[in-house]
Amino acid sequence: MSTQATENTEGAQVKAKAAWVCPIGDKHIHREDVRRVWKECQEESFWYRALPLSLGSMAVTGGLIYKGVWKQSKRFGPFPKLALAGILGYSIGKASYIGTCKEKFQKLGPEFSKGYGPRWGPGFGPPGFRGGHRHCNHECQECRKLENQEAGAATATPTQS
Repeated sequence: MSTQATENTEGAQVKAKAAWVCPIGDKHIHREDVRRVWKECQEESFWYRALPLSLGSMAVTGGLIYKGVWKQSKRFGPFPKLALAGILGYSIGKASYIGTCKEKFQKLGPEFSKGYGPRWGPGFGPPGFRGGHRHCNHECQECRKLENQEAGAATATPTQS
C-alpha cells in the first residue's frame, strides 16, 4: 500500500505543477497585436526609410549620370544604374528599420525580449538550436507564493493507507 500512496502523492504533485500557470509570463501573444505591429513596421519602414533612401539614391545616381561622372549604358541608357540604385536604397532602408521593429515586438511580451519573436537575435535558427525551452523568464514573489501554495495543497491531500 505504501507504493500506491507514494504514487498518488507524486501524481498529485505532477498534476499541481502542470496546472500552475505563471500569471505574468503568459506565453500566449494575441495574434491581433502581432499583426498590428507587423503591419505598422511594414508601413513605417516603407514610408520613413525605404522609399526616401530609394528615391534619394536614384536621384544621386541620375545626377552623377547627368554630370558625366558615371557613363550610361550604350544599349539600355541610364535605366540599369537607376534601377540598381533604387533596389539598393530600398533594401538598405528596409534593413535599417529592423532595430525599431525589434523594439516594438519586444514591447509585446517577454518571449520577444529573448529572441523568440520573428526570428531575431538568439531565437534565430532551427528549433533545435534555440538554446532550450521557453519558460517564464522572471522571478516574482507572486509566482513563488502560488507555486508553493499549489505544491503544499498537493502534498496535503489525504492518501489511502
